[in-house]
Amino acid sequence: MNGNPLLSPLRQPGNCLRHPSPDAMPRLEPFHRTLYTAQTMELPQLDAELARRIELAEAQVGVDCAESLKRSQPQIGAAVEHVAGGFAVYCGANSPITQAVGLGLDGPVGDVEMDRLEEFYWSRREAVRVETCPLAHASLIDHFGRRGYRVTEFSNVMARQLDAGEAWPAPVRGVTIKRIGSNQIDLWTVTVAQGFAESSPVPQEMLDVMGMFARGAASECFLARIDEEIAGGGALALRNGLAGLFGASTLPAFRGRGVQTALLQTRLARAAEAGCDLAVSFAPPGSISQRNIVRQGFRVLYTRVKFEKAFAAQRP
Repeated sequence: MNGNPLLSPLRQPGNCLRHPSPDAMPRLEPFHRTLYTAQTMELPQLDAELARRIELAEAQVGVDCAESLKRSQPQIGAAVEHVAGGFAVYCGANSPITQAVGLGLDGPVGDVEMDRLEEFYWSRREAVRVETCPLAHASLIDHFGRRGYRVTEFSNVMARQLDAGEAWPAPVRGVTIKRIGSNQIDLWTVTVAQGFAESSPVPQEMLDVMGMFARGAASECFLARIDEEIAGGGALALRNGLAGLFGASTLPAFRGRGVQTALLQTRLARAAEAGCDLAVSFAPPGSISQRNIVRQGFRVLYTRVKFEKAFAAQRP
């Protein structure tokens, strides 16, 4: 899902969603049958079922990374725990994958579950970080307030309907996008990481994270070339009819030449071909990534908030 290196390296506060009044909207059916059209763009109806589908799909990407890390680098101690309807994932200290996702979407969250969540991270001397959907049960937010959590990030969750019959334009002249095989994962990882790092040296931690996502069980990776020179890359996670777009970047020398648009459209076409009915991407509110994604028919479904609580050496 775009941004982070996977969801976005930089975040910034965003505005709350403003919903139209009930009188201004037609009666909506489930999102997979009838879609509400606003400004000619089709949007799925946001409800608890759809939110759960999106959040748990993203959580599963983190779970896959942890399982991969257990095999490749067991010394890190990657771990996963199912808690409060979601997943707590640990993939090493300060990793962007080390966080909890999908909590509170199955109903009330009790003190016992919050204690389990905090102990999962604190036993590893790590802060507790929880990506929180606004449709999560109010009891989860109450726990954050009573237990001293603070807000550290905002991210917009954007979605777009997919149709297997949709026609996609060809990339601009000179740009080619190709799906790669496992033998090119290292090349993809270095390329995308360098696109995020700009002109700075790519830290090994970023290479490790990008490699984990690229090797995920549901991931497909794409490289972009301009006149046969590697220009950027992006990835796609296909899971239960939902396509998550992530890990897209362009090398500085090739920006402004249609690479990002071509990567987006190629991945959307591939997702539709694979039978997905919905594409999802994440980006910081108001970011360049969001503007690029919105141009391809995505619209903001909701804004997530990351709540965080520092490691407590003297925990109860």
